[in-house]
Amino acid sequence: MVKVRFAPSPTGFLHIGGLRTALYNYLFAKKLGGSMVLRIEDTDQNRLVEGAIEGLINSMNWVGIHHDEGPFINNDKIDQRGEKGPYIQSQRLLIYKKYIERLIENGWAYYCFCSKDRLEELREEQKAKGEFSKYDGHCRELSKKEVEEKINKGLEYVIRLKLPQNRIVEFDDIIRGHIKVNTEDLDDQVLIKSDGYPTYHFAVVVDDHLMGITHIIRGEEWLPSTPKHVLLYEGFGWESPKYVHLPNILNQDGKKLSKRHGDVAVEDFIKKGYLPEALVNYIALLGWSPGKDEEILSMEELIELFDLERVNKSGAVFDVNKLKWMNGHYIRGATTERITQLSIPYLLDSGYITKEDIENRYDWIEMMVESLKDKISILSEIPERAELFFKDEIIFENQECEKILQGEQIPILVEALKEKIASTKDLNPQAARDIFKEIQKEKGIKGKNLFMPVRIMLTGQMQGPDLMKIITVLGKESILNRLDNLKK
Repeated sequence: MVKVRFAPSPTGFLHIGGLRTALYNYLFAKKLGGSMVLRIEDTDQNRLVEGAIEGLINSMNWVGIHHDEGPFINNDKIDQRGEKGPYIQSQRLLIYKKYIERLIENGWAYYCFCSKDRLEELREEQKAKGEFSKYDGHCRELSKKEVEEKINKGLEYVIRLKLPQNRIVEFDDIIRGHIKVNTEDLDDQVLIKSDGYPTYHFAVVVDDHLMGITHIIRGEEWLPSTPKHVLLYEGFGWESPKYVHLPNILNQDGKKLSKRHGDVAVEDFIKKGYLPEALVNYIALLGWSPGKDEEILSMEELIELFDLERVNKSGAVFDVNKLKWMNGHYIRGATTERITQLSIPYLLDSGYITKEDIENRYDWIEMMVESLKDKISILSEIPERAELFFKDEIIFENQECEKILQGEQIPILVEALKEKIASTKDLNPQAARDIFKEIQKEKGIKGKNLFMPVRIMLTGQMQGPDLMKIITVLGKESILNRLDNLKK
C-alpha cells in the first residue's frame, strides 16, 4: 500500500512551500487509497520554536490535510497515533543508536574526532585551491583500538557516512528521471552529531524505512542529498523508496519564495482572511497541471485528478493577485452566514461593531456583510469596505460625482427621497425598491438619473454594493443625516 510522509521541522510557522509538499503527499496518498504520516524532525535542537508543532498541526487541519499517523492535538495537548511511533525524532534517540551501531559494524560509518579548528582550516585550504569542499577522510581508517582509546580519553566525536570511493550512484526520480552521481562529488556526511542527535540524513533514512514509507515527496533542495540516502539504504540492506523532488515556489523575481518578499506562512494568509479552500486550490496549481482548463477545483476534485507525472520540473511563480482573485471567487460562492462569522473578528477589531451588536443586531451585521461580500477578495478588506456605513460625512471619490449632484433635478430628488425614507416604517430592500418606484412615478426621474445620484449621495461612490442593501443597512437616521449634510 502507498504510504507517504510529511516531515517538517518545528522551527516556525508552516511555509507555503511546506504546505504544498504536505498537500501533494496527501493528494497522492488519497488518490491511491494509501496513508500519510506526519513526522516531526526536531533533531536540530538549537532551532526549535515553542508552539511550532501545534501551529503546524493547526494549519494542516485548517486547510483540510488530515494525516493518518503521527502527532495530533487532543484537548490542547499533543498525542501520537499509529503503530510506528514515536513520530517526534527527539523521542527516537535509542532507535538511532541501535542503527548507527549496525552501520559501523557493516563498515558504512566511522568515528571522526577532528576538531572544529581542523575542519575550518581544511575548508579554507580547499577553497583557496578552488577545490570542492568536503571532509578529507582523516579518520576513515582508524582502528577499533584507536577509536576506543580516543573515546576513553573523552575526545569529542561525530559519526560519518563512509562513502564508497569513485562509485556511480544511480536512482530514479518520478519528476526528474534517471540521475547519476559520482561519490567523488559527495562528502562523508555527518550522521550522528557530537551531541548524540542524528542529522537529517541519517534519521530520515531510518525513519522512512521503519515507518514503511513507499514514496518520498519533498522539495528539490533535498535532491543533492538523495545519493547519500540511497547509499545508506544499501548499507542497511534495505530497499529504497521511490523519490519525487518538487520544484521550488518562486517570487516574482524568479527567486525562491522567502519571508523577505512578503507573506509566506500559512498563518499570514489566515490572518489576512483567505479561505482554506482557496489557498489549497491555488497552491495545488503551483507546479502541477490538472490536465484541463478549469482552475476552480475542490479537494475532492484535486484528489481525483492528481498525478505526479503532471508535476513540472521548473519552479512556479507565486502570484498573490491570482490568489486574491481565486479567494474572491470562493467568498462570493460561500454562504452569507459563513462569511459573516468569519468577518466579525475584523469588524470587532475595527471598532465598527461591538459584542452587544452581535447579540442584538446580528441580522443587521449579516445584511451589511451580504452587501459587501461580492466586492472583497480577502476578509480583512471588510472594515475598509464597511466604512461607508459608519461615517455620515460623505467624501466623493472623484469630481464626476460632484458634477452629477449639480443636476437640475437633484434638489427635487433629495426632498422626495427624504420624505419617502422618513415615512417608511420598516426600511428593507423591498421597501427601498418601492420608494424608487414611487419617485419614478411621481417625479419622472428614472434609470441612471435616479439610481446613480442616490448612490453618490449615500456613499460618495459611483459604483459599489447593491443599493437596496446599502439603504437597508444604513437605516433611516443615517440616510437622513447624510442627505442633510449634503445640503450643507
